[in-house]
Parts: sequence; structure tokens; C-alpha cells
Amino acid sequence: MAKRKQGGLDLIASLPWPAGLIVGVLAYAAIRYGLGYYFSASGSQLLSGVGQQASAGAFTPLAWFALAACWAAAGVSAYRRSKRNTLFETQTGLASLTKLSWQEFEMLAGESFRRRGFTVEETGLGGKDGGIDLIVRKDGRTELVQCKQWKNRQITIATVREMWGLKTHHGADGVHIVCIGDFTPDAAAFSSGKPIQLVTGEALLEMIRAAKATPAAALVSAAVNPSPAPAPAACPVCGGEMVKRTNRRNGQTFMGCSNYPRCRGTQVWPR
Repeated sequence: MAKRKQGGLDLIASLPWPAGLIVGVLAYAAIRYGLGYYFSASGSQLLSGVGQQASAGAFTPLAWFALAACWAAAGVSAYRRSKRNTLFETQTGLASLTKLSWQEFEMLAGESFRRRGFTVEETGLGGKDGGIDLIVRKDGRTELVQCKQWKNRQITIATVREMWGLKTHHGADGVHIVCIGDFTPDAAAFSSGKPIQLVTGEALLEMIRAAKATPAAALVSAAVNPSPAPAPAACPVCGGEMVKRTNRRNGQTFMGCSNYPRCRGTQVWPR
């Protein structure tokens, strides 16, 4: 699959921040000490002279610069992690979603996938993305995500067709379109029976609530002793992904279609 070209610092910023600190130390050691040894052992008279200069500290400023750059990228990674966690924990309803900027909405959508066990590559936050905001991976599947932070506008079939074309072009296994509002009936009809997940604002909030309800101990256990995640249940009506819901009248838990209210498919909550 084609990816947006990333620079070295972009790649480091996408890693967990402790990894960025380690990379910085390794880069400093490689430049400050490794280059001198490498050039001195090359057997070339010219390179041996460069190696002697390197051993004497000629490349020390460059080594410090590499260390500082890597640690700055680690700082960006730490900030993004804190920002994603804050966005995730502070969402209470559609009103809070509408207050987000488009960048924050993409970060929130990405975090909702992370909390469900996906690895997430953010492609839209750094520049032109060609209609793809996130690339998510899980269980050997690669899926494309587009986020639409439109407050007063339904997502039309044109957007769904565009993502379907990108799926085919990139050879992805499926696509997700995440929005705050809803989708037009023709958009829902086009996605029916295809590996296209239409995620409304309400469905996104349900995913966030479900992740918040997962005990922290269970998350730690899953990270230490990972086990294959079962495939999400499919809606018996439209084939969309089923999510946990609660009946507001009687408090009972059940499985509801993520494409609600266009699809009202339900299943009994597994005991």
C-alpha cells in the first residue's frame, strides 16, 4: 500500500516517546564515537584522517544536534499521547464532538481505534492525505479511515464512493468513514454488503463509552498476555459491525448495529 512519505523525525514522533529518547542516545553515540571508529578502520588514508578528526570530537556538535532533534520528536510524541488521552476521556456527547477541530476529531477517531486493539498510522495530520486520514491494522487486516468533522451536513454517497475507490486502489481490506452526524440513505445503501463501516457520531460515542467501561486491569492483562481478538459480530440486517448498547428504559444490555438509526438490527448480549 502506498504511504505518505515520512521524514526521520516524523517517524520518531510516531513512536512511543521512550523509544524517541533511546533513539536519541543511540544517534549521539553513533555519531560521536561510531563514525570515528568506522572511518579509522576503513583502510583508506583519506577516511582514516576523517576518522581521527571524528575521534577528536569534530562531529560532536552534530551528535548533540541529533540527540536534541530526537528528544524533541519524543516530546512531540508525548504531547500527542497526552492530547489523545485527554480528548478521549473528555467526550460526553455530540455537543462535545462538535467543539473539536478537524485535527482533534481525527486524533479522537484514531484513539478510539487504538483502544479497540488496532495499530494506527495518522496520515492526515501531517499534510495532504489523498482522502485517507488514518490507516488502521489488526489481525492481518489493513483498513482505511476517513474522518468528516461536519456539524450540519450529511455524508453523501460521493464520499462513500471515493473511499471505496481508494480501498481498491490501495488494496486495503476495508474502509471506515467516521462523522459527527449521519449518512444519506443512498450512502447507506451503497455500503450495504461491502466492507465499508459508516460510523455516526452516536456510534463513535458508543465505542468511546465501551472502552471507558473496560476495567484497567483487563487492559493491562491484555497487553501482557495478548490473545487473538474475536472478529466483531456482524449485523444480521445490513452486515455492519455490532456494538454494545443499553436500553434506556429498562437498563438491559444488547448488541446494536453501528449504523443505527439507518439500521435497527439487534442481537442478544452474550452471557
